[in-house]
Amino acid sequence: MYSAWPGENPEHDTGVLRFEFSSPVTPRSTYDYDMRTRERVLRKRVTVHGHDPARYRTERLWATAADGVRVPVSVVHRADLDLDGGAPCLLYGYGAYEIPSDPVFSSSVISLLDRGFVSAIAHVRGGGEMGRRWYEDGKLLHKRNSFTDLCAAAEHLVATGHTRPARLAIRGGSAGGLLVGAAVTMRPELFGAVVAEVPFVDVVTTMLDQTLPLTVIEWEEWGDPRQDEYYAYMLSYSPYDNVAARDYPPMLITGGLNDPRVGFWEPAKFVAKLRALRTNDGPLLLKMEMGAGHGGPSGRYERWRDEALVQAFLISAVGR
Repeated sequence: MYSAWPGENPEHDTGVLRFEFSSPVTPRSTYDYDMRTRERVLRKRVTVHGHDPARYRTERLWATAADGVRVPVSVVHRADLDLDGGAPCLLYGYGAYEIPSDPVFSSSVISLLDRGFVSAIAHVRGGGEMGRRWYEDGKLLHKRNSFTDLCAAAEHLVATGHTRPARLAIRGGSAGGLLVGAAVTMRPELFGAVVAEVPFVDVVTTMLDQTLPLTVIEWEEWGDPRQDEYYAYMLSYSPYDNVAARDYPPMLITGGLNDPRVGFWEPAKFVAKLRALRTNDGPLLLKMEMGAGHGGPSGRYERWRDEALVQAFLISAVGR
């Protein structure tokens, strides 16, 4: 389980291809491949002090969705971890715009793995991992497939002993925030915590407002709710519109005051409605960046602080 892609190859008249390689346990690496001799030479690898790939195990699982489609799930954990259902797990997903969620190395994920977490990526429909059809089966009037695929991945991780619902956290940002928001409003009992970063959770209201920068072009991804068929379908999954009087797991939800893609009011409204209707207590946190936009705080150290907050929340919610 890895990702590979062409590197910089400015010289055309050559028999050597430079490419990049990474996996959940292998930092980004640059190789030269001689197409005549088939020799592969490692030219550079990002140094991660103290990291030993042999300490971890990667695997590809296949979850079965409600309609019988097999959904790939990329998993990594410590090699000595007992898969008896007791481990905390972080399940990430995106599933939109035909963008794949590639399994690559992340030092922040390694931090969780060393604390006994399982890390998983659900390659749900709407992304680009399995070709054009995979994308088309997760957009417009097929969008609910993305959310049920995530739920199927979660159920499979529980069934295979990787975790249990109370210790299973889901994370996604932007369209991935919609993914986790829709999943938790559909199946709140399936998850132990949720991290929704700049989440697109007020779908119908936003897609009806043509004065917003992205609304009209986004109709190609989500549909135009001025048409009755799309309005009813989007209303059936929009997280804000599907909050009900029931128990919900701990959540950390973020937004950006200067976000031109997902208005700050979307996460704010979602949190307010959850606080008004939920029937249990527990952490329900809104972190609003007052000087940042869709990408969160800028600068190396600010981004580290932001990730440290997320990890502290995860460890507190499902890691103890």
